[in-house]
Amino acid sequence: MADLRSRFLDVYSVLKSEILHDPAFDFTEDSRQWVERMMDHNVPRENENSWIGLLAGKLNRGLCVIDSYKLLKEGKELTDDEFFLACALGWCIEWLQAYFRVLDDITDNIPEDAEKRRGQPSWFKQPKVGMIAVNDGSILHNHITRILKKHFREKPYYVDLLDLFNETASGKMTELITSSTLVGEKDLSRLSTMPLHHLRIVQYYKTTYYSHYLSVACALILSGENHINVKNILVEMGFYFQVQGVAAEYENENYGKLVKSIEAHPSKAVQAALKSLLTKGHE
Repeated sequence: MADLRSRFLDVYSVLKSEILHDPAFDFTEDSRQWVERMMDHNVPRENENSWIGLLAGKLNRGLCVIDSYKLLKEGKELTDDEFFLACALGWCIEWLQAYFRVLDDITDNIPEDAEKRRGQPSWFKQPKVGMIAVNDGSILHNHITRILKKHFREKPYYVDLLDLFNETASGKMTELITSSTLVGEKDLSRLSTMPLHHLRIVQYYKTTYYSHYLSVACALILSGENHINVKNILVEMGFYFQVQGVAAEYENENYGKLVKSIEAHPSKAVQAALKSLLTKGHE
């Protein structure tokens, strides 16, 4: 794992260098240094301690793409090109998380929490940053598009990847409107419809989408498998992971259901990738 992590970080250095020297961005030397510092602070960010230990922090979302892709290859060694592309997609997910986090820290309206999020000061609390962080978040999101265009535009699945990453926008809006307290407002009546809203938040943002579905979907697309067919399983798995340890009855009942759903998939390779994720989350 240490070697895999080291190789994964090497790809970050390559992608970062490409972005900093991308002719589409008309950088001055000062702006280039700013963007480099902003990326290093928000994207790798390895000391993060999130509430879900499996996939939040420690680059596990990105590394999950590589692990899943290897399982889908059914024991065949990844070529250097395949490994790089899997890493690039893994880093796109890490970039996406960084984009979410930068904006979340601003919109959460909890200064004492946001000032030191996950053991590291929030970007907007850094000296001379402030509300420039809003623009920086947009820049991070734009980097994803540039990475995909540079390395995948000649691939037959390029549009599928664009759709996959763009789909997160609606989920982000759901999370902000539903779970966040609007400025000057505390609407406790929302709790009466929490099951429905909560499932939507889990599905698209808080856990499932970029913590589970996105990583496995990227691996499935790389391997030529249909990623849509397993979306419902991964949605349920994300909800399962969130309530794990909180609702024991739900946990015990649904673990078996998830296993049956996975085993119903016709591809043994896909089954292996899904079971690997489920097992890691159940440990």
